[in-house]
Amino acid sequence: MPSTLLAHGLTTPLDPPLRPLPDPVPDLLATLGAAPRLAAHLRAVHDVAYELTTWVANHFTTLEIDREAVLFGAATHDIGKVLHPAELTGPGSAHEPAGRALLLAHGFPPRLARFAYTHARWTDPAATVEDLLVSTADEVWKGKRVPDLEDLLTAHLARAAGTEHWEAFLPLDDTLTTLADTAESRLSFQSAYPVTPGDPIR
Repeated sequence: MPSTLLAHGLTTPLDPPLRPLPDPVPDLLATLGAAPRLAAHLRAVHDVAYELTTWVANHFTTLEIDREAVLFGAATHDIGKVLHPAELTGPGSAHEPAGRALLLAHGFPPRLARFAYTHARWTDPAATVEDLLVSTADEVWKGKRVPDLEDLLTAHLARAAGTEHWEAFLPLDDTLTTLADTAESRLSFQSAYPVTPGDPIR
């Protein structure tokens, strides 16, 4: 059973609405005693990933993606911050290998656990389109655009569609712009939740 604040972060409505995290992520966060702010952050990034993967599925039908993996990855990418709470409010990468190890220890397969490690390593030549989608969602949720990351994602879209790079980028750019335009509400939602579970919502 999650704490009241954690449950609030996992379920409270927002305008525009945020989708709930996929099962069994909420129960896992409760078991781990995750900070309410972490739950709010994961929910915001997951929602952007949902929108992004829906758009890809509708507009680049020849590109095969493991959507379940992307959504799970977005919903758990920062779960290692349970073990490294200072990284909820400051820089650091210790949560990345810790998150992957944590998910593996709880029985999740490597194809799902990997995003906790790869979400900040999108420059790795081995990064898949699923990795790039999670990484993109983790930037756009707060309104941040990363041209080099978007360029890598565009390359996958263009190859799948058999189009020029610019032809694939233009609709992606429109979609990411739309998602970035609603970042303020997601940022406000996240910042309202405390890093320490016992603190009140602001």
